[in-house]
Amino acid sequence: MMQGKADKTGHAAASGTASAPSAKPAPSALNAPNVITSARLVLAFVVFGMIAHGEWWITTTVLFIFAVLTDVLDGYLARKNNQITVFGRIMDPFVDKVIICGAFLFLIPYPDSGVTTWMTLAVIVREMFVTSLRSFLEQRGKDFSAKFTGKLKMGLQSVSIPFALLSLSDVPWFSQSAFLLVRDVLLWATVAVTLYSGIEYTVRGVQILRQPHERPGA
Repeated sequence: MMQGKADKTGHAAASGTASAPSAKPAPSALNAPNVITSARLVLAFVVFGMIAHGEWWITTTVLFIFAVLTDVLDGYLARKNNQITVFGRIMDPFVDKVIICGAFLFLIPYPDSGVTTWMTLAVIVREMFVTSLRSFLEQRGKDFSAKFTGKLKMGLQSVSIPFALLSLSDVPWFSQSAFLLVRDVLLWATVAVTLYSGIEYTVRGVQILRQPHERPGA
């Protein structure tokens, strides 16, 4: 009688163990989105080398646009295939900042590009500060995800740089006053939105830091 009861208890325990859901393995860092992100970093340095060389401006522009568009692709694939990894969360925004800040830096020696030292400084300082602020807050479990102005800033940067690159080419249309005016408007709009978003993120960060800490078990 006791043996039969023990058998039933053991069988129930085994069944409970078997039916317990197993932990879902984390996505591998070696996946298509992360490979695309890494390839974008390589493309960024190719673009920088071509800018420093000072020729093939149209080819450089096409390559820059292609590199920026891969940012949309890797994000889409990561969400669609549930391949969001720690590596991707760190590298994706890092590579974005490398290609944007690097392009501004390498265009400084070309006054005809419309890019100035002060523009570049404003962009780099904002990116470094907001990145540091985001890292500080997220390490403390605070939500500091990107907002509309941050995405608008990235969009303007991605559009204004091709205009700056094309204005250095020998194609007559790209040296016309109308094209140069659009380029300058885009560049200064980029700086304005970059600075505004930096201020907005700073205010938001201060508000988050002023929030009372939640007590454990509250």
